[in-house]
Amino acid sequence: MTTDKTHEILVLYYSPGGTTAEMANIIARGVEEIEGMQARVRTVPAVSPVTEQSEDPIPEDGPLYASNDDLIECDGLILGCPTHFGNMPAAMKHFIDNTSALWMGGKLAGKPAAVFSASSSMHGGQESTLLTMMLPLLHHGMLIVGLPYTETELIETRTGGSPYGATRLTGDPETSALSEEERKLCLALGKRVADIARKLS
Repeated sequence: MTTDKTHEILVLYYSPGGTTAEMANIIARGVEEIEGMQARVRTVPAVSPVTEQSEDPIPEDGPLYASNDDLIECDGLILGCPTHFGNMPAAMKHFIDNTSALWMGGKLAGKPAAVFSASSSMHGGQESTLLTMMLPLLHHGMLIVGLPYTETELIETRTGGSPYGATRLTGDPETSALSEEERKLCLALGKRVADIARKLS
C-alpha cells in the first residue's frame, strides 16, 4: 500500500535517567518501519517541588518539549515514563493535567495510543504505571493499543514486557542494557500503533 501523505505518531516521554529515552528511540524506529508513517519525538520538562515548570523553555539537548499542538497534529500517541512508586512521575502528570482544553474539544478522540515504562526492579510497579497512564488517555477518547501474544517475546521474556505496553527492567543502569525481547517489543509497539493509525486515517 502506498500513501501520498506522511502521518505522524507522537512518541512522548519523560526520562530523567535516560533509560526511557532509549526505549522511546527504538519505538520511534518501529513507527517509521510502517510506510507513510513518521515519529515525532518529544519530552516534557522536569517540575519543581511546587509543581511548576523548572526547566528552560527549550532543552539544552535532545528532543523539544511537547506542546498541546503536538498532540493535536499527530495521528497517534505513544506515551512513556519511568515507574515512580507504581505510577507516572509528576512531570508527565503535570503535562497531561494541562490538556483539559483538548479534552473539552474532543481533539484526541478516536486516535490510537499506547504506553511504555521502565523500573529498576522486577516487581517495581511497571504494569500499574502502564494502567494509570492509560486512564487519562481513555478520558480523552483515545483507542488504547497493547501488545498481543502473537508477539512471542511476551512469553519468552525474563526481563520487561507486558500486554499492556512495552516495559524495561533497568536494574543497574550502568550494566542493564535492553534485552533482545525488550527491544523487539519496543519496535513492535511502535509498528502496531503506526499501522493502526495509518488504517484509521
